[in-house]
Amino acid sequence: MKPTCLNQKELAERWTISHRTLERWRWAGEGPAYMKIGGRVVYRIADIEAFERYVMNTTSDQGAPT
Repeated sequence: MKPTCLNQKELAERWTISHRTLERWRWAGEGPAYMKIGGRVVYRIADIEAFERYVMNTTSDQGAPT
């Protein structure tokens, strides 16, 4: 069965970043949407993939000539 959510540690491993970066993004209101369930932070796969698409589009647009 395919997981529908990742916890903070799993997402940090997926993106090879520190879990502290995810904590900072949440505090700053940046990064992917998340849910807090019973004190645990989880990220839905759909929200992760949407954020990845957004970042990919944003970063590729920055290098485009105007």
